[in-house]
Amino acid sequence: MAEKKSNDSIGKTLLVVLVLCLVCSIVVAGSAVGLKSRQQEQRALDKQRNILAVAGLMQQGMDADAVAETFAARITPRLVNLATGELLDKDPGKFNQAQALKDPQQSIALDASQDPAGIKRRSNLAEIYLVRDAQQQIQEVVLPIYGNGLWSMMYAFVALDVDGRTVKGITYYDQGETPGLGGEVENPNWRQQFVGKQVLDDNGMPSLKVVKGGARAGDLHAVDGLSGATLTSNGVQHSFDFWMGELGFGPFLKKVREGELNNG
Repeated sequence: MAEKKSNDSIGKTLLVVLVLCLVCSIVVAGSAVGLKSRQQEQRALDKQRNILAVAGLMQQGMDADAVAETFAARITPRLVNLATGELLDKDPGKFNQAQALKDPQQSIALDASQDPAGIKRRSNLAEIYLVRDAQQQIQEVVLPIYGNGLWSMMYAFVALDVDGRTVKGITYYDQGETPGLGGEVENPNWRQQFVGKQVLDDNGMPSLKVVKGGARAGDLHAVDGLSGATLTSNGVQHSFDFWMGELGFGPFLKKVREGELNNG
């Protein structure tokens, strides 16, 4: 009889463990589903904050409602066909770049000679952001760019003037570079030196240079490299080389320089 009680005890223990595992799984799954919408909302809010910041519209102390209100009033998201540079009459909210990059019909593979930024694939479409003044006139355009640094893919927003060349602001919002070295891409003092620089030359070719040892005073196409972070600086350089070029936003920026943005 003692042996039977022992077996019963083991069986009950296993049953309790299984029930606990099932309950925990249900709780975890339920929490993940319940939090998903909040996480998506937070990601969207962070994106809006970064775009407003690079456009010079983010003010200290703005709460979530103020961010959303300002974004809706001053920022117009649009989709651009990267091959032609044309703005499309499609809902940007329905565009998922991560999915597009996995679909050969919605993206292209890049060989090494085409891919200085090390991104491997480029989606056919990209979401850009038209920044409007209080009178609803377009005053800037915000472009998303990204490329490999030393340790990570570095994601940034670049605001350009309506001349399609001059930097109004830049912010790196997602990167995993070495703190105090490559991580200084987020340093406001380093980012400030981009303001007023020109990313394209008179022929519309990428011209921004990240200079190791420091840019020459008065050079409209050069910024200082990051001290002790050559490979991260190279990553910034390569990101601009690609995204301001023919396979990036080059065709779109050509239309901007020709004045077509005024019809956006």
